[in-house]
Amino acid sequence: MIPTFVIFFREGIEASMIVAVLLSYLNRIGQRRYFRDIFLGVAAAIVLVVGGGVAAFLLVSQYDGSNVQTYFETATYLVAAGALTYMTFWMQSHARTLTKELEHRSELALSGGTRAGLGLLAFQAVGREGVETMVFTLAIVFASTKQAATPVHGNFLLGGAALGLLVALGFAFAIYRLGARLNLRRFFQSLGVLLMIFAAGLLADAVENLQQLGWLAIGEKALWNTSSWVSEGSSIGDVLHSLLGYAERPTVLQAAVWGAYVAISIFTFIRMGRSGVKGRPTVQPLAQGSSPKAVVEN
Repeated sequence: MIPTFVIFFREGIEASMIVAVLLSYLNRIGQRRYFRDIFLGVAAAIVLVVGGGVAAFLLVSQYDGSNVQTYFETATYLVAAGALTYMTFWMQSHARTLTKELEHRSELALSGGTRAGLGLLAFQAVGREGVETMVFTLAIVFASTKQAATPVHGNFLLGGAALGLLVALGFAFAIYRLGARLNLRRFFQSLGVLLMIFAAGLLADAVENLQQLGWLAIGEKALWNTSSWVSEGSSIGDVLHSLLGYAERPTVLQAAVWGAYVAISIFTFIRMGRSGVKGRPTVQPLAQGSSPKAVVEN
């Protein structure tokens, strides 16, 4: 539940933030008639992403227990870990200028003279976040169902996703409709560290699969066995596995990959944040209809 909550909360914040910036800009320039195009683009992206995710899960489920499922799961783990890393660093460097970038792209779409331009902009923005969310969710589901494949467990994952999305929407509402202010760079820095720990766990799961397939015949010795204390199949073990990459019998290579990724990625991420734009003005989204205001980060 916790991993899906964090993923949907983070991605929900980013997607709703993008939509809110677009709507706020259109409202400010007196072009509310284009709201419909934004909503159509968002709806199309959601339908495509949800449909694609369900289809992918049902297709892979047909090969339950076979090498085909292992291949797909491993690819999903690697793609999800790579996407998590990329988008975390990307948001670290773009959070300051995201509002201006979106407004500029909206202006270009409007100057093109076609209403489809704004809908396509919303579709691309929300669709990108949706595809990322779909991949992350599939990776979490595959990693979790290995340990506790029960209807109750599935409901917890779905509940976490729904709760995360609801909280994200409420958070976005407070920011853009009630005038609350948020230091976006700080916000995404905090979630970024947690997401990279997710990514480390996904990489460790990929290594485990590759070792089971016989494709990585190194570092296969188990470092410890804590199954009698905290089993991965238990509720606590599953949460720790999905959240932190916990393994009851990790191999040497799994532990090495997990540790190296966490150390390098988080060190680079924090150093990048500290040496970024300290003291430079940051565009902060305000209430709908208001103009962006520069806020100096501390």
